[in-house]
Amino acid sequence: MDWSQQTAQARTWFETLRDRICAEFEEIEREAGSDAAFEYIAWDRETEDDSDGGGGVRGVMKGKVFEKVGVNVSTVSGEFSPKFADQVNGASVENPQFTATGISLVAHMANPHVPAVHMNTRFLTTQAAWFGGGADLNPPIEYPKDTDAFHARLRAACAAHNPTYYDRYKKWADDYFYIPHRGVHRGVGGIFYDHLECENEAAFERHFAFTRDVGEAFLDAFPAIVRKRMDQDWTPEEKAAQLEWRGRYVEFNLVYDRGTLFGLKTGGNIDAILMSLPPEVTWS
Repeated sequence: MDWSQQTAQARTWFETLRDRICAEFEEIEREAGSDAAFEYIAWDRETEDDSDGGGGVRGVMKGKVFEKVGVNVSTVSGEFSPKFADQVNGASVENPQFTATGISLVAHMANPHVPAVHMNTRFLTTQAAWFGGGADLNPPIEYPKDTDAFHARLRAACAAHNPTYYDRYKKWADDYFYIPHRGVHRGVGGIFYDHLECENEAAFERHFAFTRDVGEAFLDAFPAIVRKRMDQDWTPEEKAAQLEWRGRYVEFNLVYDRGTLFGLKTGGNIDAILMSLPPEVTWS
């Protein structure tokens, strides 16, 4: 099946969601008395044969509330390397073609009482087609009420589509966002899903609707938590704890994160791939 029309639909949504999220984050900066704004940098995916491999736009803002936040959108296509093709759903050495479109966001906050956050959703095609994504909260200092509010909004998004989604995808996030060599989770979780297979157009519409609702849930839940905590005073000890906690985030993303691996294996933009890394971090 030719998925080009569906890829275009998903791309339009991811870019629209990017615009709305960035506008909301810039509004939070204005509320804090900052004029910080996103800087957008376009990039093209390089290919060995100089064919059109697509590309994306990396958006980065450094402000008073958001110490560093990156919001990336990309739409790329091409062929997986022979060593990587067999590792991807629906691809093989004989059929290494792929397309991928998606949004990826990571925010590291100036105030250690405000949680860092990660969100991404994507649509990929090989010989198969599927959606994946999720969102997870990463507080250096946890507030159970914030954790509960974040999870409640994701639970509602899941429940609107399938009563089993939240429990399944929460567990998937708990299992995935875990650092084995530390024996700790990266944060307080959220949801993570992958391989929502689109066998036909009806399945595409169903899974696309769910993926849109995940984006809406994030846009509802996270800015509310930021506004609740961003003016809270912190101590030098709390800031030091935040910087050390960020080291765990770095370790996960460089050693275990599938998105990082996918980007590096498909000729993605290095700065966009590594935008998840915090601007300042310490290890004890």
